[in-house]
Amino acid sequence: MRGLAALGVVVTHVAFQTATHDPAVVGRVLGRFDLAVALFFALSGYLLWRPHAAAARGMGTPRPILRYWLSRATRILPAYWVCVTLVLLFLPNANGGSLRTWAANLGLLQVFVPLTLTDGLTQMWSLSVEVAFYLVLPFIALAFVRLRGPAARWRIPVMLAVMAASLVWGYLPIPTPEHITHHNWLPGYLPWFGAGMVLAELVVSAPGFVHRIGSHRAVMTLVAAVAFGLAATELAGPPGLADPEPWQYSIKIALGAVMSFTLLAPLVLGEGTHRFLASPAALAIGRWSYGIFVWHLAVLAVVFPMFGVRAFGGNFVVVLAGTVVLSIAVASASYALVEEPARRAVNRWISRRDAGATATPSAASATSNGN
Repeated sequence: MRGLAALGVVVTHVAFQTATHDPAVVGRVLGRFDLAVALFFALSGYLLWRPHAAAARGMGTPRPILRYWLSRATRILPAYWVCVTLVLLFLPNANGGSLRTWAANLGLLQVFVPLTLTDGLTQMWSLSVEVAFYLVLPFIALAFVRLRGPAARWRIPVMLAVMAASLVWGYLPIPTPEHITHHNWLPGYLPWFGAGMVLAELVVSAPGFVHRIGSHRAVMTLVAAVAFGLAATELAGPPGLADPEPWQYSIKIALGAVMSFTLLAPLVLGEGTHRFLASPAALAIGRWSYGIFVWHLAVLAVVFPMFGVRAFGGNFVVVLAGTVVLSIAVASASYALVEEPARRAVNRWISRRDAGATATPSAASATSNGN
């Protein structure tokens, strides 16, 4: 599912950069594939919140905060830093000479520093939001610490209340520098993360009506399709980069939460496996999904001259095919040469550190007994 989300992001960016507006309905649908970000956020909410949901019901304990943050940094930063460095050094329009651009992008602060979402890296606004979620997740868990044991039944209602309250984020008159919008900050996207967090709570809760309806693949797919269809209308804002009205922003966020919840619910609440999503090809795309997301805009910038196509000049199908194929190739290399070696190196370091911490008390105890 993460692989499909990554490909959805590619589709919406290719549609935008090829100016695929006609027919109008197709253009709106392709543009609204930006809701793939909602699916990314919901997946993160589900996977990262699940240990906390289980611990609240006496089923295991989450990993320590520092170990959790190290795991997230290992997953995100190595490939990201390589991509940022290469794009800022070699992509002609990436404004790589600006120290502010380098600092903001390497530090994932693009949504707070004006004019630092640069060519080849504009998609990273969502990664900035995601990393903000990683950082605050342990503190969200701390806020829920009293809702454990019998009180765990209140966890989902509290989450839903917070998600509903966050829909007013677009209405708040928050002062920002020019070229910065608070619409791109974490509080506005809590419903998307919350959709996955609610699913994590349901997975470790006693089965009930929500589990029965949520595991029904046909019903959930229909609801997801309706939510996506509504989001492709004026209800969720204008096409392109025009700023939505606050009410449109709220509707888009709400529809994205519904869509991502209903797409994921059958996978985590139902039984058995999904034939397509469990296929070797789909699993491979999922494995490389982060690389596809990180590299695809840099690849897209190369595809235009490679195919002799000018930006915003049409040829959606040709540009999409070239971008998808090359992005998968680059992502697979990124996974093999950067992501996986970094993960193994950190795991080896942790293993040596844990082994040393275990061996030291044992040696001290043996010396004490010998004396």
